[in-house]
Amino acid sequence: MDKYISAKEVAAKWGVSSTWVTILCSQGKLDGAVKEKNRWMLPEDITKPETERKAKRHNPNAKFRFIDLFAGIGGFHQAMRFLGGECVMAAEINQACVETYNKNFTTYEGFVRGDVNKIDPQEIPPFDVVCAGFPCQPFSKAGQQKGFQDQKRGNLFYKIMDILDAHPEVQFIVLENVRNLADKTENWEIIRSELLKRDFIITKDALILSPSDFGLPQIRERVYILGVKKNCCNTVIQEQGYITKEDLCIEKHLKTCKLGDALSILEDDVSDDYLISEEQALMIDAWDEFRIGTGIKVIGFPIWISCFGLGIENDDDLRASVGYDDMPDWKKRFVDKNREFYINHRDFIDAWVQKYDMLSRIKLYQKFEWNCGEDVKDIHDAIIQIRQSGIRCKRTTFFPSLVAIVNTPIVWDKKKKAYRHITPREAANLQSFDQRYKFSGTDKQIYQQLGNSVNVRVLKILCKNLFELRKKESEEGTVIC
Repeated sequence: MDKYISAKEVAAKWGVSSTWVTILCSQGKLDGAVKEKNRWMLPEDITKPETERKAKRHNPNAKFRFIDLFAGIGGFHQAMRFLGGECVMAAEINQACVETYNKNFTTYEGFVRGDVNKIDPQEIPPFDVVCAGFPCQPFSKAGQQKGFQDQKRGNLFYKIMDILDAHPEVQFIVLENVRNLADKTENWEIIRSELLKRDFIITKDALILSPSDFGLPQIRERVYILGVKKNCCNTVIQEQGYITKEDLCIEKHLKTCKLGDALSILEDDVSDDYLISEEQALMIDAWDEFRIGTGIKVIGFPIWISCFGLGIENDDDLRASVGYDDMPDWKKRFVDKNREFYINHRDFIDAWVQKYDMLSRIKLYQKFEWNCGEDVKDIHDAIIQIRQSGIRCKRTTFFPSLVAIVNTPIVWDKKKKAYRHITPREAANLQSFDQRYKFSGTDKQIYQQLGNSVNVRVLKILCKNLFELRKKESEEGTVIC
């Protein structure tokens, strides 16, 4: 009588993932496989179907293999595929992201795994490059900035280390996180020391770059942690002991964004679904009238109607009404400047407030920031955001950083002669996503997914030059890339 063992035990014998074995069982491709109590059991002497595994490779000529951890919607995958890589495993916990990912990519395993914490590192197929945009919340200004003390998200960095420990064949690491990661020396030192323990040579300092550094019209500073295994890199890097910007040839790719560059990402024909509301449009035009009527050019502080002191003659009474004494110094300065500005333009402002019934508007409509200086003459030529801090106008040099919350920039559509939000496709253009990329989910979900993603063009540049730090053919040994 045949002796049966579990799919996990078979996978361990074959040196493959148990998931792959389970899939073959469910497809009826392993003779003798039976399911007992929701667990696949196979004959102990079953033969590994090598031809099946090879057949699943969608790119037999791949230059290297990579895994895509915290994969999101595939920003890393796009860059690695462009450079000739094959994804052997992807992991993402957000189901909406998984649906988008699956619309565009397949992996060696043919599917996206879920929670990284539930993945046995030993079950991951062999690979050469680890890509990971590990969760940024422990380091983000939007969070509590607990960093590696965050017992849940911060420790996901150590999950990457566990995977590296189980895969000594890995030659390159490509990690990405928010800029704040490098603001605390201890965070960078933890990352540096952990990778040094595993014999990786990484950048000398935290590599902080924005798409705008490369002529891509978005301010989005991120930390990139790039590394190469010591025995895989050229002798120059080995002797140096670290990687510099010069080694990565970053300088030759740098390009300054110019006024108007941000408009290059806009599409010609956009649905009316993206038009802003009538009240929003009215408030933008009202503040433009305010700007022109008061002669605002370079003002240097936000306008807050609540700090004008409408109907209040005494400055001390205004200060008492806004809680001045309890404010930080920076806020006190803004209160004083707003009061002075109001006194100098009182007649116009009083009439303007009444005309647009501003005191009955929600608080965010009662605040305004003009960050265009004298470069923009007409508000229709500005990039606008409606935020909790008010209506903010910026130059068209570049867009503010896409964020995971829905706070989509507004532009003037000359064709429609109306204000509208940028579309998901335009947001994808900001992240250098391929024009053929397909999205799933609601617009809100897509904006969030893109806000959490990486800029594909930046990764292409960095990784191409990182991979060129490998050993030359004239040196002893070679690497796969």
